[in-house]
Amino acid sequence: MVRKLSNDELGRKSVGEFRKSEKQPIAVVLDNVRSMHNVGSIFRSADAFLIERIILTGITACPPHREIQKTALGATESVDWTYVEKSVDAVRELRAEGYKIIAIEQTEPVTELQEFMPEPNQKYALVFGNEVFGVAEEIVAEADVCIEIPQFGTKHSLNVAVSAGVVMWEFVSRLK
Repeated sequence: MVRKLSNDELGRKSVGEFRKSEKQPIAVVLDNVRSMHNVGSIFRSADAFLIERIILTGITACPPHREIQKTALGATESVDWTYVEKSVDAVRELRAEGYKIIAIEQTEPVTELQEFMPEPNQKYALVFGNEVFGVAEEIVAEADVCIEIPQFGTKHSLNVAVSAGVVMWEFVSRLK
């Protein structure tokens, strides 16, 4: 018989336990993401997958903010984050720290998500772009790889928070 687990049975980490946990070697860069609900959702997914940190850039709103907290559900307290005004500066700094830069964008050429295999012991910076304009051209030019999530319907674009969740999960599941 299947039984739903209670909150007490889920084994959730406290914020302190989360901070002490070994993180995935992944930084998430939000390139001018305008919706605070999307920002909060991405924080929540980053917490769920033990992502190392989030870098907010450009017009992306920063915590604390009620609209971010509504979807983050406290993840802004557990996940490390910083703000950098220019996305390109954030990406160049991450590259200097040894991160491979991955833009999540529809480009030519492109690597489909299911074809990309993260390397163990490599750090990754996953760059997600603006809801309307995507990842900025100057960031695409700086990327080591551009990854696209294959889609088969009429829209060919996912909400940025959904994209971030899908890509983080794929990276984390393959790095384990």
